[in-house]
Order: sequence, then C-alpha cells, then structure tokens
Amino acid sequence: MTGVIRVLLAEDMHMIRAALTALLRLEPDIEVAGEVTRGDEIVPAALRLRPDVAIVDIDLPVLDGITAAASLRSELPSCRILVLTALGRPGQVRRALEAGIQAFLVKDAPGERLADAVRRTAAGLRVLDPELVASALQYGESPLTPRETTVLREAARGSSAEDISARLHLSAGTVRNYLTSAITKTGARNKIDAIRIAEDAGWL
Repeated sequence: MTGVIRVLLAEDMHMIRAALTALLRLEPDIEVAGEVTRGDEIVPAALRLRPDVAIVDIDLPVLDGITAAASLRSELPSCRILVLTALGRPGQVRRALEAGIQAFLVKDAPGERLADAVRRTAAGLRVLDPELVASALQYGESPLTPRETTVLREAARGSSAEDISARLHLSAGTVRNYLTSAITKTGARNKIDAIRIAEDAGWL
C-alpha cells in the first residue's frame, strides 16, 4: 500500500498505550487515528475511523482481543489486525490463529520492531514469531465441555459457587461438580491452578 498508514490502537494499560503511540508518532508514514481501551469499543471505532491496521492487545476488558479481532475481520475486512501478546500465553496465539489472525507482536519486542510490524501487517504480510507459533501449536483442543468452560470462566472472575449457580440457574452442588471435573481434566492441583492452566492454554 502507499501513503500514510492509519492505525487504531486497542490497549487498556495507559503507560503501554502511551508508549506505543509515542513510538508510532515518530514514523512519518504512520498515523495513530484513534485509541480505545476496551474490546467492545474496537469495531465501532474502526467503522468510524476506517484504519488500515488495528493493533489489538489480547487481554482487554469487557471483550477479549481475540473475539473483538474476529468481529473486526468480519465487519471491516479491509482493516488488517496486529495482535499484541505475551510469550507466556501461547494458547491465546493458537486461538488467534484459528480465528484467521496472522500478525503478532510480542509485547516485550524491541521498540524498532513495532513500525516494521505495522508496515508488514498493512501490506498483508504475516508477522509471526516462530518461537511463539511453535509454542502455540503445542496446545491441543480444550478438554473442557462448554459448561465446564463457562463455570471455570466465572470462577476466574472471582465468582463463588453460589454466585455462579444463581447466574447459570444451576445448583451449587452441580457447579462444584463442574469445577471438580475441570480441575481433573486440566491436571490441576486446585481451582486456581485449573484457571491458570486453562488461561495459559487459551481455553477460557
């Protein structure tokens, strides 16, 4: 592509967002067209601003970055997506790959790689860290049932068994059974460990 690359930045941590914006504004061919802090704000902002590239953090509030990015691909196919991720969360990269996203930047990558990654993404090229992708592909499909996943996700938000039972219209005993099953299937020591394993694998 030619001309200035318009970028939409989706990052909820203020210091990281400010640093990314500052780095991009040093580039004469890149313009930060807008910034959002929540996943559910990405599609409305993109439809309004029409960016060439959306830089999307995976861990966003309200709506996670992968789900938001998948919606953006559907609503505005002309907008390329560059996902920000951490090396410690390869399962999330696998989820993003399955969603058709092919550009990733590790959060602790050197600053000079950011502009290059944006240009490559805008040109429709793949931006993949081989180590990151190899780690992501080692995770298989989730062993959890949809209901176990929902219950474990609620538990990850800090909800008690009683809260989850009221929200999902299940008995507290049934909720505990789902949690026990999730712990067993993930090979975890306890509920907290099961949540960590499932999040790292991209199953939640």
